[in-house]
Order: sequence, then C-alpha cells, then structure tokens
Amino acid sequence: MSLAEKLTKQAASYSGQMLEMQKQFTGTPALGPQNQGQGELDKALLAEKWLTELGLEITRYDAPDSRVECGFRPNLTACLSGGDGPTIWVLSHLDVVPTGPLDLWESDPWQVRVDGDKLYGRGVLDDQAGIVSSYFGLKALIDLGIKPAGKVGLILVSDEETGSEYGLGYLLENHAEIFSADDLIVVPDSGEADGGLIEISEKSILWLKVDVYGTQIHASTPEKGKNALYASARMIRATYEVRDQFPQKDDLFSPPGSTMEPTKKEAGVPNVNTVPGQDTFYVDCRILPGIKVDEVEKAFRVKFQAIAEEEGVRVEVERVQGYQSPPATSADAPVVTALAKAIKAVTGLEARAGGIGGGSVAALFREKGLPAAVWATFQDTAHTPNEFCLMSDLVQDAKIFALLFTAQAD
Repeated sequence: MSLAEKLTKQAASYSGQMLEMQKQFTGTPALGPQNQGQGELDKALLAEKWLTELGLEITRYDAPDSRVECGFRPNLTACLSGGDGPTIWVLSHLDVVPTGPLDLWESDPWQVRVDGDKLYGRGVLDDQAGIVSSYFGLKALIDLGIKPAGKVGLILVSDEETGSEYGLGYLLENHAEIFSADDLIVVPDSGEADGGLIEISEKSILWLKVDVYGTQIHASTPEKGKNALYASARMIRATYEVRDQFPQKDDLFSPPGSTMEPTKKEAGVPNVNTVPGQDTFYVDCRILPGIKVDEVEKAFRVKFQAIAEEEGVRVEVERVQGYQSPPATSADAPVVTALAKAIKAVTGLEARAGGIGGGSVAALFREKGLPAAVWATFQDTAHTPNEFCLMSDLVQDAKIFALLFTAQAD
C-alpha cells in the first residue's frame, strides 16, 4: 500500500470522531456581539482541547473587544513542524451566524441531527466543516507517524461573519510576522458541491443607497406634486444602463461580467391615494476586479442626477459599502497547483481555478500580497435554516488535506 493510500485510508477511519467534534462545536454557539452573542471564547477553548490532543504547538492571539464579557476575541494557531517545504496554513473561523426564525428549522439548530449522510445544525458547514476536515487530515499524518513536507498550521479565527476586524484582520495588522509570501494558504470556507472549484479571485463590492425627494400630494392632483416613486422607478430601470457602460468580461467568473442589481426597497406611503414625496432603494454591484469602484459609483451619480433633473426631484446617493478587490491569486500559484493535485488524487476531478461574486476572508491575505486559495467541498446551505453538510464531504476533504500536507498527490 502506497503512502498516499495509507493516508486516505486513515483519514476515512475518523467518521465517528468527526461526528463527535461536530456535535460539540454545534452545541457551543459562537455569536459575535453584533449578532447579540458573547463571542467565540467557549468554542476556542473547546477547540484548544481537541488540538492539544494532537500535540500541536498552540498560540493564542486575543483581540481586545470591550463588547464581550471576557474583553477579547480569541484567535489561535496550532502548528506541527515538518520538512523543508513551504508552510501550509489552513484558516477556518469559529463564529457562526444567528439561526433566524426557529420555526423554519426542522430540529434544534444547536444540536446536530443526523439523517443518513447529512449532518444538520447551525455552523456544521460554515465553518465547522473546514475545521473538522483539516483537523482530521492532519491527525492522519500524526497517527501514522508521517512527517509533513513542511510546517503545517491550523488557524482558527473569530469575527469572520461580521468583518474580521477582530479575527484575521487583527492577526495581519498586529502579527504579520506569522505569514510569508512563500506560504501556501487555504481557506476552506466556500466552494462547489463536487469540490472542483478553487477560488482565486473575487469581484469588488459596491452597495448604494438612493434617496429620492419629491413633493407629496393627493393622488387626484398629481400635477401639484413631484412623484418620488415614479422618479425612483426610472432610476431603478436605469441601473442596467449603468451596468452596460462597463461591458468587460472575465471568464474566470460566472457570470463573466459585472452585475448591478436594484435590491432592497424601503416602504413608502401607506395609502393608495397619496403621491409619495420620498422613496428609497438600494443597488448591489459586484464589479470585475479590473474596474474601479469609484468609476461605477460616479456613473450611477451622473445617471441618477440626470433623471432627477428631468423629473424635478432631488436625489442623494450614499455609498453603504465599497470594497475594491485585490489582485487575484495566480492560477499557477503553488497553493493552487498543490491543491489541484491533491483533489485529483482523491476524487479524479480536474479542479478549476475561478472567481466568485461574493466576498471571503481570503481577500485580506491577498491585500497583503499573500496568495490564498478558497476551497472546500461545499453544499449550498451556509446561513440557511436547516444548514447541513455531508459526512462524505468531511471525509473526502480530510483525505485531500492529508495529501496536501505531505505532498503525496503526485
């Protein structure tokens, strides 16, 4: 039996322990203060117990935060020394999102429910699946007495779901010496159901709030007022006209172009027989990395102002959120090629490098010039009621991590 076969067989033997870890983590809610929680300390202490059992070198980096009772948000690294190869980091996050309405769940979201291959519960996928699969991939090496190709480090961070200021952002700002440009960094926090997508780039994000002010009047005499809703509707329709000013395409992404969509609309007048004097709507833009966010915002301001002048109303455009995505991780970066080899060795798939329209914490690495890849075998249930992961995916990803850590995928 080859070393790779021994590793994958060993990783496959941990399903019972994987379930137990999922049960313990799910039963320890980790909600940040912005989500009416007390942070991640209890879950971090639980994780430390599991990591200590592997004999890893554990270091805590606590980010001060007066909003939680303990006064800080925990982040930790757990490392195993290895050969002369590059350091491999796998970053997962401890925090989860709130459950939402409990009546939408078919079972207690804070207790794992097993239904065949599916494990249900808040956080089982996002991001406990990443913690579990990387942990047991590393455990396979340790239990077999195999030295990794280079140092392997598991990173567990706080605050990923609410901005990362007290998580990875804190580490990069205050402990940048942890990382180097030669490191291989994997973030198992997104992916596709077949495990074949390695995410290397993200679109920029721009959210706009648009307030339109007219003159409220009785609907029987509209000529005496200025209909803010009508002007707003024209602006909403013009959103696609602005989008078409930026026709660039990049096949790295699906869809390959920038998207600009009117989304949320705030309530207007409550009655039918009043011409509204104010209306508010929002636009969500996901912009290809080569296009400047400021240019898109300017185009919206120019278009909406022109409509406002035609309709005799006033418009205010506010940037609610704006983020210019950093340069992509190269499709030929060592982390991408090493991951692709490990994926093919376990699944037979030819993994593809691609981009996404959403955001991930990997962008913070890329901003610092640290190539990072986002990858996991990922069901599309994150943040939903009845969130679930597949036990078979946990086992498969643990096998892939085991091969990645030992460079045994060739």
